[in-house]
Amino acid sequence: MTAPSTANHPAALLPTVPDPARPRPEQRGRRFATPNPSAVHHSFFDALRWMMSRKPGPWPDAVDVQPAVPDERVQGDALRVTWVGHTTVLVQVAGVNLLTDPIWSDRCSPLSWAGPKRVAPPGVRFEDLPPIDVVVLSHDHYDHLDAPTVRRIVEAHAACTFVAPVGVGRRLAAWGAAHVVEASWWDAVDVCGLRITCTPAQHFSGRTAFDRDTTLWATWMIEPAEGGAIWFGGDTGWFEGGFRAIGDAFDDVRLALIPIGAFEPRWFMSPVHIDPQQAVELARIVGARHVLATHHRTFPLADDGYDQPANELAACLDEASEADGWFRVVAHGEAWDVA
Repeated sequence: MTAPSTANHPAALLPTVPDPARPRPEQRGRRFATPNPSAVHHSFFDALRWMMSRKPGPWPDAVDVQPAVPDERVQGDALRVTWVGHTTVLVQVAGVNLLTDPIWSDRCSPLSWAGPKRVAPPGVRFEDLPPIDVVVLSHDHYDHLDAPTVRRIVEAHAACTFVAPVGVGRRLAAWGAAHVVEASWWDAVDVCGLRITCTPAQHFSGRTAFDRDTTLWATWMIEPAEGGAIWFGGDTGWFEGGFRAIGDAFDDVRLALIPIGAFEPRWFMSPVHIDPQQAVELARIVGARHVLATHHRTFPLADDGYDQPANELAACLDEASEADGWFRVVAHGEAWDVA
């Protein structure tokens, strides 16, 4: 499926080859669903119960960040990733500059004066970004799909192609994006010499009280011609069948970008956010040679404290005696040249 685009669209959506071993999203009327028994939807009363019983861990009001100034391009099979914050990562590989879930706004909210406020400024100033060729989006929640940032990218990087799950394209088009490709799970897109395959996730979508689950959510496998793939784990709860299908489908995952935060309290968050222990298991299942932690230390979204995801991840890795540096937590603005 393709969203509205210009005639000179640089990307091509490849036909999907049906495979019964690979889970596909369910559609119930106009709404999507993950085919997994644990993909439960909490009710309004569950949300109210959480809000009335919250015990959030400590977060600073602000943290100091030394923004990076990235090189314009990284050539060949070299891979450099720079953590901007949350799930925003600048991926530079094969001469292509790709952003995941870009958000440069101070708040992840429909309101500029209310909603979760970032405690860490972006690790790359917007004006210091190199030319952006591709933006990959996991879903349409405000902390992952930020309208002001999309509009800035459209203005400053007009040739950029946006790759998004089904249904998200209409929002991008409304904000001025001319080059948009939509995909469902297991669809592949060829763009800028990269093959980008839409892969499963367990989450939900919606930006108002009236459009819940009317757009799809996804993770993405990004494959350059050489050097191994990069898996963008977006935002997901535990979906073992989907994760194992990803691990079976791709045999050379050089780097995985995996979320570790916004997981407390588990009774409420577990259907939509993995915890650090699950993040380690997920990295093993997809067969990642290296892993970068995302979705933490930027916006206070749940009850885990600022350092809790990273601390629990370190404890999990120590207990499992994992190789030092395999699953890395980096600072905002830190660039990692991945072997």
